[in-house]
Amino acid sequence: MHMYAQHFNLKLLPFENVPDPLFFYDHGDHARIRKQISGSLQSGRGLIVVTGPIGSGKTTLSQMIKADFPESIQLIWMAEPPASSTDLYLFLAQELGLHPASSEKTFVMRDIRNALMTINSQEKKCLVIIDESHLMSEDVLNGIRLLNNLEEGSTKLIQLLLLGQDELMEKINKPEMIPFKQRIAALESLGKMTTDGVIKYITHRIQVAGGNPNLISATGWEAISIAFSTGGTPRTINSLCDRSFNVAYERNKSAIDAKDVYEATQRMGLITDVFHYIIMLNNEERKKQESQDIADKSSQEAVAPETASSSEQPLSPSIKKAEQRINPIRDEIPVIPRARIDVSNKSYDEIANAIRVKYEQKNLQISVALLLLSLTAFLISIFYFCHRSDSDGLLECLTHLFSF
Repeated sequence: MHMYAQHFNLKLLPFENVPDPLFFYDHGDHARIRKQISGSLQSGRGLIVVTGPIGSGKTTLSQMIKADFPESIQLIWMAEPPASSTDLYLFLAQELGLHPASSEKTFVMRDIRNALMTINSQEKKCLVIIDESHLMSEDVLNGIRLLNNLEEGSTKLIQLLLLGQDELMEKINKPEMIPFKQRIAALESLGKMTTDGVIKYITHRIQVAGGNPNLISATGWEAISIAFSTGGTPRTINSLCDRSFNVAYERNKSAIDAKDVYEATQRMGLITDVFHYIIMLNNEERKKQESQDIADKSSQEAVAPETASSSEQPLSPSIKKAEQRINPIRDEIPVIPRARIDVSNKSYDEIANAIRVKYEQKNLQISVALLLLSLTAFLISIFYFCHRSDSDGLLECLTHLFSF
């Protein structure tokens, strides 16, 4: 186990990018699609297609489906689709323990059908899960369609679950794939999580790992919300949080704040507005400190003790914004007090100052250039006047020039 798990008193690493059913987030699209797939399998509806962007949790979802039917399903898993429909049939035959006498599709399909009828007579089901289905050729998709046609009365002899990226829908929607599309019993799509969904998802994983949401400060939560303002997938969320915990561990912090989240985005190469949020926090903290210094000075000069208490400052707008974002899920996340931002590190201010100095120097260079151009034009004018006049020498020329 990584050292940061011990540092934060976690029993498990909360943000590993592996399809672990223990951390399955059974809410939102994932819960809805899991229920839909389970219902389709129980009723024997046949072909099911689930699409979604990279890292949206399709493989983890399939692991949960497998866990839902531990005894009644014979699972055949394919990490990627085969090259042809013939390879598909031969692979299934081998997984079913068959040894076809011929590799001809007709004979292999006959043997597969007989094996599936035996499985169904035992009140079991055969589930074939094919991952990375967006890589399928049209030949393999047609092979899937023919497998889906294997029936005994009104019962499908085989259940097929295709998992793929959004490109799979582009293939299915082609005019020549209409026969395939018409045989899909359930078609679901996993989208990106909303900002509130991201917060709930992170909280869920921290709690499963034995921690609590206070491991992320109020500014840390707000920085995460800013990073995923347009939505996020489980894989990207896991990567950002894992790196944020690593950064906080390296800095020997007890909680993750906005600066840790920003550093994590830099290590991942994510382009976000977290940097601007940190600059705003630094400016607010500086203003608050200045106000506090003035208040402390006034309290020392005041006679009545009430004067000191009147100098207390209200919560800054950024902290109110962070608390408002977390308020809708207070039942799931304990109250997260704001941690004071450490502004001893001036690297962000130094960057801003360097940019300001750069532009000041640029403006100065422009002014100097204009001055030199003006002097050059003046000297050229004098030379032209002396050349046209009948003066003997520069001194006489200047005398004539200024005599005007």
